[in-house]
Amino acid sequence: MAIAALAFALTAPAQADTLVDNVNGITLDQNGELVRFTGLVIDKDGKVKELLDRKDKRPERPDFKEDGKGRTLIPGLIDAHGHVMGLGFQLMLLDLSETRSLAEAQAAIRQYAAENPEMPWIIGRGWNQEKWGLGRFPTAADLDAAVPNRPVWLERIDGHAGWANSAAMAAAKISTASKSPEGGRIEMEGGKPSGVFVDAAMSLIDGAKPKPLARDLDRALLLAQAKLIEQGVTAIADMGTTIEDWQAYRRAGDKKQLAVRILSYGGDIDNMAMIAGPEPTPWLYDDRLRMVGVKLYLDGALGSRGAWLKAPYADAPGQKGLPLLTPAQLRNKMVRASMDKFQVAIHAIGDAANAEALDAIADLTTDLPGERRWRIEHAQVIDPADIARFASLKVVASMQPVHQTSDRTMAEARLGPGRLTGAYAWRSLEKAGARLAFGSDVPVESANPFAGLAVAISRTDAAGQPFGGWRPEEAVGRETALDGFTRTAAFAAYAEDRIGTLMPGMRADFLILDSDPMLASPDEIRRMAPLETWIGGYRYYKKNEAGTGGR
Repeated sequence: MAIAALAFALTAPAQADTLVDNVNGITLDQNGELVRFTGLVIDKDGKVKELLDRKDKRPERPDFKEDGKGRTLIPGLIDAHGHVMGLGFQLMLLDLSETRSLAEAQAAIRQYAAENPEMPWIIGRGWNQEKWGLGRFPTAADLDAAVPNRPVWLERIDGHAGWANSAAMAAAKISTASKSPEGGRIEMEGGKPSGVFVDAAMSLIDGAKPKPLARDLDRALLLAQAKLIEQGVTAIADMGTTIEDWQAYRRAGDKKQLAVRILSYGGDIDNMAMIAGPEPTPWLYDDRLRMVGVKLYLDGALGSRGAWLKAPYADAPGQKGLPLLTPAQLRNKMVRASMDKFQVAIHAIGDAANAEALDAIADLTTDLPGERRWRIEHAQVIDPADIARFASLKVVASMQPVHQTSDRTMAEARLGPGRLTGAYAWRSLEKAGARLAFGSDVPVESANPFAGLAVAISRTDAAGQPFGGWRPEEAVGRETALDGFTRTAAFAAYAEDRIGTLMPGMRADFLILDSDPMLASPDEIRRMAPLETWIGGYRYYKKNEAGTGGR
């Protein structure tokens, strides 16, 4: 969908009562039970007015009627953890996520630089030395071979490491005397910075690169929305919103160009306080935007060996990863946010980080009465002894199924076979009584929620590998998978009173599909794509159309 078409679509007026009939309707109710229906009545406010069974009487004169032609209708899918502006800039800037070797990446970088001679810096993301089979981090010399005369700064696929060429390091005044900051690591080679900066060390280069202009942010937001709507994502928890991001969301909302519902978590305490002030914001723009909480980083990622582990990495015996906050810093931030009723979401990937997050939650739960709805983001590697604590402490496990297939061989190398029991342990968490909210971590992975649904129930990748699934005992059932991308994804952001199901009174956010995900094979689910995407009772996307000028 073109930007102009999207902008036009978002300004179209709402209509009165609508009947979407002749559908294979599927939703979960407030208790997570599967409900089927054949017709949906939407009121003038864009909310579900009534679900109709085959025998129920239809409204005689709806203002608008849509024939579903027997196709499947499901709730709009909610990404419980993503980065909206990261997706937008991925669509605008250099994207290396599909490159399969260092040489292929160098060719892409060289071509992009040639096609964009006016750019003072070449900026992008998506590189992955594991996917390249490189056996090491790339270096500044590798980048210099592609672009020697302009600064180049490229974030790793997980956003937890960056790769700079010599010109970028010179612009940032990086030298042999530069020191790794707390919570970060400058990779060294031959006594000199190699060109890779891990976690907090990325700020050394980030501070030198040009800042995007407001118009760049606005364009990125429109691109991100168009992509999300096309993929069937009607709401997303934006993890790490900055003041600049929020201003872009507000500008879009003021111009009636905010379609996707953004559930915002400030990027640390400073952004939270600057954006929302003394308490979470109210819902804005017809339930399109709300800042509900704060995102805190406790460790890095497995791919860059920044995830904080209890025992050393199997493939790097001297390293355990990087705790990014001290115990006191973590608790102080949690108290600061919670006292003002902001929800806390803690990024924890390694087993040591997850244990520390749970310890902090246990310490504060008795001192901070009321429902806090603590979230741990990723929860990728958990000591099996800690799994039951998610349930006992009522922690939402906010996880991204597609990480399991992307990370499988790397996780095996990083952890070794003896430490995989608590890795990507969705079923174990569910059995323990924890609630699972599912997302994508876009742009680390594609925002496509159907890939996530397929992986959740199969533990296999796009090629169907490994046969039978990787640690298949951790797969979840179809209803749990759907719940993770709908009802619990809404619950995880205090939005369960308005989105996540299609029960009466809820926002009419839904998708029209050509097959039933509750019956289709994992491969068929992976290949699904919405034929139509509706938000608030209005059709924003129809496949093979440039835009929609009305319902």
